[in-house]
Amino acid sequence: MDLFEYQAKELFAKHGVPTTPGRVTDTAADARAIAEEIGKPVMIKAQVKVGGRGKAGGVKYAATPDDAQTHAENILGLDIKGHVVKRLLVAEASDIAEEYYISFLLDRSNRTYLAMCSVEGGMEIEEVAATKPDRLARIAVDAVKGVDLAFARQIAEAGHLPAEVLDAAAVTIQKLWEVFINEDASLVEVNPLVRTPNDEILALDGKVTLDENADFRQPGHAEFADKEATDPLELKAKENDLNYVKLDGQVGIIGNGAGLVMSTLDVVAYAGENHGGVKPANFLDIGGGASADVMAAGLDVILGDEQVKSVFVNVFGGITACDAVANGIVGALEKLGDGASKPLVVRLDGNKVEEGRKILADANHPLVTLAETMDAGADKAAELASK
Repeated sequence: MDLFEYQAKELFAKHGVPTTPGRVTDTAADARAIAEEIGKPVMIKAQVKVGGRGKAGGVKYAATPDDAQTHAENILGLDIKGHVVKRLLVAEASDIAEEYYISFLLDRSNRTYLAMCSVEGGMEIEEVAATKPDRLARIAVDAVKGVDLAFARQIAEAGHLPAEVLDAAAVTIQKLWEVFINEDASLVEVNPLVRTPNDEILALDGKVTLDENADFRQPGHAEFADKEATDPLELKAKENDLNYVKLDGQVGIIGNGAGLVMSTLDVVAYAGENHGGVKPANFLDIGGGASADVMAAGLDVILGDEQVKSVFVNVFGGITACDAVANGIVGALEKLGDGASKPLVVRLDGNKVEEGRKILADANHPLVTLAETMDAGADKAAELASK
C-alpha cells in the first residue's frame, strides 16, 4: 500500500524523523487557516500518489495566508498524471542549503535490503542513476544486523554527503531504517532530505510503501487505506479477507490458487473471442478455504458487479477436497437466496471430484451448470455471458 506524503510524515514523526510541521486539508479556506496558525511562510503540496508534483504545478510556496488560499484553490482539482488532487498538505516552508536523497527498499533480485543515498537530491533518482551514477551509492543491508548509527554514517559517506552534516544525517538515516523495519515497509524514500543553513537535516518529502502481507501485525495501518479511491467491490472483498481484483469484463471468476485463477482468466478471454468478445470480470482467489461462508462472500462480491453476466467457478481439489467445495457452493447459494440470480458454471477436478460433482448434481440448482474440463467450462460461461 502506497501512502500519501502526509501519511508518510505521520510515520516519520512517530519514529522521531525530523520534518516540518503541517496539516492536511481538503479546502482552500482551511489551507489559509493552517497557514495563519503556523505563522510563517508555508508550502502548499498536492497529495497524490505520483511523482512530478512540482513540475505539474502541485507544489507552491506561499509567503502569506492569502497566497496559501490562492494556491490551494488552484491546486485542488488539478489533474497530475491522471491523479486528481483532493487533499493538500500545508507545511512550514524551510530554508534549504542543500538537497540529498536517501531510501531503504527491498532488493528482490539479490534477496536482501538495499540502502540508496546521494548528495544529488531534489531530482528524480532515475536521472541521477543515468547521468551521475558515481554519485548514487547502493549499499546492501544485512537483514540480521540492520542499520545502527555507525552504519548509517557509512551510508551517508558513501552518498558523498558533506562531512559537516554526516553525524546529523546518520541520526536521521538510522531513524528512517526504524520506520522501514518497524512499520513493515517495502520502501521508505526521502527526496529531498535537506540541509538547512544551520546544518539541520530535515525530511521535506516522504514516500512510503507498506507491505500489506504484514497487516495482521500492523492493525494501525488500516487507517491509511485510501477508501475513496478504492473500488467498493474491492473494499467489500478485503473486509472478507478475499484476494480480489476487479477487471473490465462480463464473466466472474472464482478459483483456488493464484496460478489456477490466472490460467482461468486466460482461458476465459480466449473462449470469449468466440462469443462476442466476452472477457473476465475479476480475479478472485479463495485459496485453500472453500466453505459456504467463503464461497458466499466471494459470490456476493462478484454478483454485486453489474457488469457480470455469468460466473465460472474453477476449482482443483487438493488440501480442500471437491466435496467440501461443492458443499460450499450449495451452502452459498442457499445463503444468498434471491441475491444469486446469475448462472454459475462449475468445473471441479482433483481430490474427491466424483463426490463433489454428485453433490452438485443432487442439489440440481437451476443456476448451476457442471463442466467436465476447464476449456468447456470457460466456453460455457462465456456463452452464457454473451446471452
